Parts: sequence; C-alpha cells; structure tokens
Amino acid sequence: MLGLARTSRNRYMNVSALRNVIHFAQCIQKVSANQTRSSSTTPAYEGHIPLHWAEKAVLAVGSAFMSLADPRRGDMIAALGETTAGSSLSRLRDAMLYSSEGRRILKDRPRVNSTTVDMDRLAQYSEGTFGRAYITWLERCGVTPDTREPVHYIDDPELAYVMQRYRECHDFYHCICNFPVNVESELALKFFEFVNLGLPVTAISAAFGPLRLNSQKRARLYSEYVPWALRCGGSAKNLITVYWEERWEQDVEEMKKEFGIWDPPEARWTRPLSEAKAAAANRQRAAGAKNP
Repeated sequence: MLGLARTSRNRYMNVSALRNVIHFAQCIQKVSANQTRSSSTTPAYEGHIPLHWAEKAVLAVGSAFMSLADPRRGDMIAALGETTAGSSLSRLRDAMLYSSEGRRILKDRPRVNSTTVDMDRLAQYSEGTFGRAYITWLERCGVTPDTREPVHYIDDPELAYVMQRYRECHDFYHCICNFPVNVESELALKFFEFVNLGLPVTAISAAFGPLRLNSQKRARLYSEYVPWALRCGGSAKNLITVYWEERWEQDVEEMKKEFGIWDPPEARWTRPLSEAKAAAANRQRAAGAKNP
C-alpha cells in the first residue's frame, strides 16, 4: 500500500511539474499575443498537446534543466526530445520511406509493450534467436517494455509515431548491442544513436550526461565506448528502419552482421547472464505448460 501511495505521489509530481512548465510557457505566449499562432489548437491525435513555438521553446529549456537535475524524470526527457526534434524526425521518416521494411512499419504502426508483444511466445523461441535474446535481456535488466512515455508535443501525427517508434525500440538497441541498463551504457548508446539516427536529444544527453559519472567511468566512456559508438553507429544500418517484430525467429548474430553492428567493450552487468537465461528458461517451461 505504501509503494502504491509513493507511485501515485510520484505520478502526481511528474504531471504537476509538466503543467508548471507548460503554464509558464503559456504566460510567455500571452506576452507575445500579437504574434500569429503557428499551429492549430485542435489536437491532431490522442494525447496531442498543441503548443505555440514560444511555448515549445520554454518547455524545451525547462525540461532540459529538470532532466539534468534528475535524469530519472522520463517525462522531462521525453518532452525535451519532442521539443528539440526539429527536422530530424522528417529525415528519419524519409529513411523509413526509402526502405521496404520501413514503409511497412509506417503502414502498420506497430507498438511495443507487454500487451502487443507475446512474451510467452518469445520465451519459446530457441536460444540464439532475437526473440529469446530479448526476453533474456529483459530478465537480466529487470525491466519491461511498458515504461515509454507517449508523445504529446509533436504536431504531425506521422512524425509523432516516428518518435514513439524510436522510444519503444530503444530497448531493442540495448539488446542487439549487448548493453545493460546503467548510466555508462546508456550514454554509450546515446552516442551510437546520435550518429545513427541524428536525434538532437541524443546529442544533448551525450554532451551533458557524462558530468554525472566519476572520473574513472568518464575516462572509460571516452576512451572505449565513444570510439566504438561513433564507428559502429556511423556505419551501421539506420535502426529506425528495422521491423523488429518480424525478426523474432532470426538468429541474433546474423542480424548483427546484416546491420553492421559489432559488440562494444564489455559492459558492467549487475545480474549474471546465467541467471537471466535460467529465468527465461523457466518462462519458456511455464508458457509451454499453459499452451501444450
């Protein structure tokens, strides 16, 4: 009950903080009331919050400061990503349109969460497949695919989906690159994503995130991880064009060769791989018992 109360309080604080930043932005906009509003006030999709350019600018600055103060604020990082995206989403959409796989993604608009992805089915795939590797990665990191914030501040519905797709596929990038969930690995992946995808928020994270590391970890980031990220991310296939859900049965090593990805320097994991594989095997047996 105490945990539920804390969760409710944290959600309330997150929503309140966002409202405060937006309210401040709206006050700035009122001062500039003689300017022509550049976007419609009618939401273009479910969850859309239309903002004037000045409101977006203030929200970008406010979310940047709050993200630096508390990197656990996923809502602030999400707002920063949306308000600074600029033309990068159009370029990613164009890359998807040039790819038959990417065009299918834009047509189907698949979502990645525990409702749309059959975790029990993935657990039944054989060792070495991408589906089994993803389940093992989730077990090893102790995370779920249900933590991604919905898009609110991007006006074009198709570009909003491109941003949502990036967010929901981020864990696939962790999995295929063999990265755990910790600060050093997240920053290494941000460098990779910046040269591979070109999203400004990844550059902002890569530029300021290392300030939170101690000198030893920061030195390793720049000497080992960043060179890997720049070379690998710059030469790899644009990962936004990958239809991951069509590749569950594919051998993960074959996928890495196809994408031009090689393993980074060994990362620091908190849970042994053997334990995660055992947990995935238990899930496989439980799924088999439910669906004999």
